[in-house]
Amino acid sequence: MESSKEVSLDIQGMTCAACANKIEKGLNKIEGVVSANVNFAIERTRVVYDPDKTNVKAVEEKIEKLGYHVRHDKQTFDITGMTCAACATRIEKRLNKIDGVSQAVVNFALENATVDYDKNQVTVNDMVESVKKLGYTLKIQTSKEETANSKEEEIRHQTGKFLFSAILTLPLLWTMVTHFEFTSFIYSPDMFMNPWVQLALATPVQFIVGAQFYKGAYKALRNGSANMDVLVALGTSVAFLYSIFLGYEWQAQGQVGMPELYFEAAAVIITLVILGKLFEVRAKGRTGQAIQKLLGMQAKTARVIRDGEEHEIAIEEVMVGDTIMVRPGEKIPVDGKILKGQSAVDESMITGESIPVDKKPGDVAIGSTMNKNGILTLQATKVGKDTALAQIVKVVEEAQGSKADIQRVADRVSGIFVPIVVGIAIATAFVWYFIVEPGDVRSALVPAITILVIACPCALGLATPTSVMAGSGRAAELGVLFKGGEHLENTRNINTIVLDKTGTVTKGKPALTDVFPEQGFAEEEVLALVASAENGSEHPLAEAIVNGAKARGIQITEADSFEAIPGYGIQAAMGGRKVFVGTRKFMQKQNIDAASVEITMSQLESDGKTAMLIGVDDQLAGVIAVADTVKDTSKAAIERMHELGLEVIMLTGDNQRTAQAIAKQVGIDRVIAEVVPEQKADEIRKLQQEGKKVAMVGDGVNDAPALAVADIGMAMGTGTDVAIEAADVTLMRGDLHSVADSVQISAKTMRNIKQNLFFAFFYNTASIPVAAIGLLAPWVAGAAMAFSSVSVVLNALRLQRLKLRGGR
Repeated sequence: MESSKEVSLDIQGMTCAACANKIEKGLNKIEGVVSANVNFAIERTRVVYDPDKTNVKAVEEKIEKLGYHVRHDKQTFDITGMTCAACATRIEKRLNKIDGVSQAVVNFALENATVDYDKNQVTVNDMVESVKKLGYTLKIQTSKEETANSKEEEIRHQTGKFLFSAILTLPLLWTMVTHFEFTSFIYSPDMFMNPWVQLALATPVQFIVGAQFYKGAYKALRNGSANMDVLVALGTSVAFLYSIFLGYEWQAQGQVGMPELYFEAAAVIITLVILGKLFEVRAKGRTGQAIQKLLGMQAKTARVIRDGEEHEIAIEEVMVGDTIMVRPGEKIPVDGKILKGQSAVDESMITGESIPVDKKPGDVAIGSTMNKNGILTLQATKVGKDTALAQIVKVVEEAQGSKADIQRVADRVSGIFVPIVVGIAIATAFVWYFIVEPGDVRSALVPAITILVIACPCALGLATPTSVMAGSGRAAELGVLFKGGEHLENTRNINTIVLDKTGTVTKGKPALTDVFPEQGFAEEEVLALVASAENGSEHPLAEAIVNGAKARGIQITEADSFEAIPGYGIQAAMGGRKVFVGTRKFMQKQNIDAASVEITMSQLESDGKTAMLIGVDDQLAGVIAVADTVKDTSKAAIERMHELGLEVIMLTGDNQRTAQAIAKQVGIDRVIAEVVPEQKADEIRKLQQEGKKVAMVGDGVNDAPALAVADIGMAMGTGTDVAIEAADVTLMRGDLHSVADSVQISAKTMRNIKQNLFFAFFYNTASIPVAAIGLLAPWVAGAAMAFSSVSVVLNALRLQRLKLRGGR
């Protein structure tokens, strides 16, 4: 086709060739797609399509619906000039209309925009210029320090404006207070009652301090929309100009009596709005404390050995492959592999475990964890943005910058709210002027001004993002990383938890549990023989036996010969004796009678253990058992899940007997056993077809498809990178308590959002009628509007003190 177009897209989330085939079939079903080819090896699809029938976004949406993700270039911008949620909505719409932009999300609370785009279709400068036409400034976000400095500068600027405005407004407020009968005893200088003195005091407030509102209103109206600036500028300007008119009228009448002026209303409104903005900026800064805490954990320097000499350099200068020395009491600067030395390392900032972990050569060290008592030499394997801490910060930032679905409702409302309010204010003025108080301009203007001021949608725009920021930040402190606001929102809807067994419910590492010697053999003798025989094997069960024997102080000797017999066991020779370790069939082949220990074998297997028979020469020497033991916290964590009303299911490839034994130990409701890896995703779909909202919790490569299919995929942070990539939530601590934590955090965050939205909606809808019937003064409306935004942010900040189990 001559009119066809071609696009290549990188795809995330594919774990096997079957995934590629699934995507290819799905894309070829789209009307207008001429051909689609997916290459699993390079994780990319090439699509030829008819632009008259479909577009790139339709292709991307199909990939997303199939459970995979399109990888785009991503850029985060800081935004200046936004004053309310309507501004954020307008910028977001403009960015999303640009060809080549896949998705743009503007966060009013963070004052930034995150844009996914195709650099072959659009440039960063194109986006900057497009938004500039709206009257706002996009600036590429550089360092966190620079952003923090700009926030501090904004606080200083707003503080200066507020103080200047307050000094000029105080005399006006003084005259207003003395107008009431019950305050008539308060002295007020006659000078302050003069209209021209009041004009002199109010003018700098109106046009110097209030200049930001006029600029913002002009930009909004120029682009055919309205925002908070329009309301404030319109309301205060009407009060200010009407007061000037009354002053001239008073002058023309020969200065008889004192006119009822509204300079103080305009000045007080602007002063209080500025004060509200100051409090808002300060409070919003606190919602980002979680990221600041994480960044504060990072080491600032590293002691690098180059050319045999020790150099202390900035952390940013460390390169992969560098040899680094870490002394006791110092932070490990980057992720690395230990080359020399032994020490205990405090990894609580990653795992939440307070007990230090013993480290030796060959072990992995995590950057920003604390070396306790030994000198370690390690080789840097991950630096900069690739370190574990940097990845955690990235996930938290992306979650805080994303939108929960509930926020989109608030955005739509705030986008149309201002024009509706202006219409209501005009209608109110007409009703008062023509019906309630015919011909009385004052009676018509006051309620109209009050409506314009009190109905600002700032609180509505802050309601959701501040809660998402605070909730996801607190979750990160507890070791739960939500990859997006939508996952933070949806986790609360889960009613079924599906747990992988190995590495999730259990420790994932077999351990020696039992040794039962037969008559004529001592336990130490049997264990020494088996451990010496197994010492030549690389099998995990052999490693468990050898480590168990060493822990019990058993002396291990070198075998004269060793042979592994797949499916049966091993045989070895040492000191003139032959040792056999393996299955019942293996013993039969050696003509060793094992009938006497059949009951013991069956009991061990019923307990979920792997039991092996031991033969020495032609005699049965005993039974040894190894088990992947249950994590210490699994039972208590599953009890918490039950208390939350969650059904708990274990999904495993192990045999039914072993799986049931583990399930019984920890109180799991249902077991789905003997499931091959490629069938795990199918089992999740079956549960979903039963009407269940399913969260899958796993840690291995074989869990990735099931994690992607589940309503919420949760990866243990101690697991593989593939599993973590496929999941929606990462549980950094490898502890099942984190599953319950994630559900509770989600529920409490959504409750906080609903509280914010209720008060924001209730505040606006309830206050407008009250203002319309003349029961609110404009300056009261200004105070209420200013502090409504602050109250919403402070309510969201309660999430930062969220306590779950154990007072955490």
